[in-house]
Amino acid sequence: MLIHVVVAEKMGLLRSALRAALSSEEDIEVIADAAGIGELWPVLRRESPDVLVLELKPDAPEPAAAVVARVVAEAPGTAVLAMSHRWSPPLVEAALAAGARGLVSKDVALSELVRAVRTTAAGERVIDPSAAVAVLSPPANPLTRREREVLREAAEGVPLKEIARRLFLAHGTVRNHLSAVMHKTGARNRMEAVRLAQHEGWL
Repeated sequence: MLIHVVVAEKMGLLRSALRAALSSEEDIEVIADAAGIGELWPVLRRESPDVLVLELKPDAPEPAAAVVARVVAEAPGTAVLAMSHRWSPPLVEAALAAGARGLVSKDVALSELVRAVRTTAAGERVIDPSAAVAVLSPPANPLTRREREVLREAAEGVPLKEIARRLFLAHGTVRNHLSAVMHKTGARNRMEAVRLAQHEGWL
């Protein structure tokens, strides 16, 4: 029996490659694809696939979980096989809690992706080693306690002077802590540092 698959991937080249590779298998047919979430819902309603191969952005666990949860609610007969180029503990936990049946890395070998499609279609769970490692061995938090405190205040949009007042720090010390945070996270600004730290589970 054919396994009917829909591929939802933003990058056109990768989407086409996934479609061609999966369709080359005798027991798998990619019946449709979607370039974005907006295109996904009418495709799911029209096609009712057995498996949805769904790209999840690594820096947005909450929106990703919301998409997975909606798929599970609106297409209960469709197994969600989520892909990401980087799995973090928050993303793994959010995807599984929302109902994803499988988690794979974007750089997984084709044979492993095919196996994951077949396994999830059969009702079983698949977790890529990179996703398992993200949960079992999360990266050490490089932020100090004080840096986390300052960043939490910054996440709420609190001005530097007010952060200094709340934490009983000098204004320059707050700036130094934020500079250290941006250096450690590789962020270009405070809000990006907040997003990256939350993604890694450091806040």
